[in-house]
Amino acid sequence: MNALEEKTYRLSFDNNDILLLLCGQHNVNLAKIEKSLNVTIDSFGNELRIKGAFEQTKLAGDVVQTFFKQISADSDPKIAATGPLIDDILRLVENGQDVAKTSSKSDVFASTWRKKIFARTKGQLEYFNSIKKNEVVFGLGPAGTGKTYIAVAMAVDFLKSKKVEKLILSRPAVEAGERLGFLPGDMKEKVDPYLRPLYDALYDMMPAEKVERMLLSGEIEIAPLAFMRGRTLNNAFVIIDEAQNTTSVQMKMVLTRLGRDSRMVITGDLSQVDLPLNQFSGLADATARLRDISGVGIFRLSGSDVVRHPVVARILAAYDTKQS
Repeated sequence: MNALEEKTYRLSFDNNDILLLLCGQHNVNLAKIEKSLNVTIDSFGNELRIKGAFEQTKLAGDVVQTFFKQISADSDPKIAATGPLIDDILRLVENGQDVAKTSSKSDVFASTWRKKIFARTKGQLEYFNSIKKNEVVFGLGPAGTGKTYIAVAMAVDFLKSKKVEKLILSRPAVEAGERLGFLPGDMKEKVDPYLRPLYDALYDMMPAEKVERMLLSGEIEIAPLAFMRGRTLNNAFVIIDEAQNTTSVQMKMVLTRLGRDSRMVITGDLSQVDLPLNQFSGLADATARLRDISGVGIFRLSGSDVVRHPVVARILAAYDTKQS
């Protein structure tokens, strides 16, 4: 069939409530798909009819079905449908990625108590798979690529499926060195402000009361990096966030804490190192030393994996152009 030949592609859905959310208020989401893929979409009851060139209608159909699946999987479909999700899916298409494959149920998401987490870019999909395959994974990349969020998603998935007994979340507590004594409160109160992104991800994937209960029971532990020394972390999923601000000594120390039946994901952005000028980032040192070690995965996300507001990707591109 000629790719330019006009075709009508029909899709039926078994949940009219989700379909209404998919269309959006005044069909705003359908309008985005129409504009991006040069098709027209009409709704008739529980059916959408997509008209346009053959290849474009197929792409639009994949976008619609991916969008429907991911809205349905979210704990709050209304928020998912009104958020940036449709823009992320369309950006995949613009980057030449196969959204039908990227949203494949068997390969892509972590299952948490509140939602299923889907990879939104090819890079995120490969990052997911690297965490599944390796005992230690370094996730590097700029802001907004989902490197921390995906790590937390996999950690919650492992805890929910009882592959590990606890989650341990850590990071350098002060941007240019761990000076916890200058902060008011007990240890948890000192560390909490620096772990806010990890908390936000946890509360997005788990009911608040479950997070609080697991924090009390120790199934979820918030551990300042300096307090890892001397421990052996067995049967745990460990996340070290903002690791670009570790020293080489700290990085070696935390990597050697890994015990039996455990996983560790270390995330960071080497373009945002806040250490003093005379100190070399432990993250940069470790990724250079360990790149050929079996069981260690080093994965780099890029500006094309940014899933925040589209302007963030353009800002990152502008900075990269200026630096080069």
